[in-house]
Amino acid sequence: MEEIRAAALAIADAETIVAMSGAGMSTESGIPDFRSEGGLWEQYNPRDFHIDSFDRDPGAFWAQWVELHDDAFDGGDVEPNPGHDAFATLEAEGHLDVVLTQNVDGLHQAAGNEAVIELHGTHDRVICRHCGRRFDVDPAMTQARNGQRPPTCDECDGVLKPDSVLFGEPLPEHALLRAHAHAESSDVFIVAGSSLTVEPAASLPATAAKKGATLIIVNADPTPHDGRAEYVFRDNLATVLPDIVDELPG
Repeated sequence: MEEIRAAALAIADAETIVAMSGAGMSTESGIPDFRSEGGLWEQYNPRDFHIDSFDRDPGAFWAQWVELHDDAFDGGDVEPNPGHDAFATLEAEGHLDVVLTQNVDGLHQAAGNEAVIELHGTHDRVICRHCGRRFDVDPAMTQARNGQRPPTCDECDGVLKPDSVLFGEPLPEHALLRAHAHAESSDVFIVAGSSLTVEPAASLPATAAKKGATLIIVNADPTPHDGRAEYVFRDNLATVLPDIVDELPG
């Protein structure tokens, strides 16, 4: 508890706080991991979700995408966990400036966070490959489930693609630039549920630490940046993050 209290005091004393979440935040809500043992990449071939596979045969891609989407997100029945709620509370109480998330599930917004930068996009939208318009994912999923694969744009009849980053695609440039700017200006940088091994997002904590930020890492396994962190917690993030919030003064 001493470490918890010290981390809470660091947050209370900071002017600018940035949080970053990874897959561990999502698995606490029942979303399967992709890369770990028993993860979804043992059931599916990652090559089927490469941008080249989409461009080569978008209809076949969508057939696989519907299955993966339902396996990962349980048909949309997943809910935020206490870790999400802790970040939402930090924002609501004026402590947290922004959440940088590697996840595509939209659970930070569902928990109440308004300032969220989605580094890998989101599964809640689709984007037209022809006109660039973005739409809610549900009509596209309905088209795909009813055999219209690929689903198409209502505006120009172009092919729709999930608005999450596929293998072979770069991260959204604007989101990444904003994330680095937030990392550079942070006084406290909190990492929750990320192995910090997937670049370029994995470099954000190092960017913050180099600029003098206090680094707090909450992750089940060691990360490459643990040596830079003032506080490292190996316990469950759904327990640690609420405990830190509970210890905030006042």
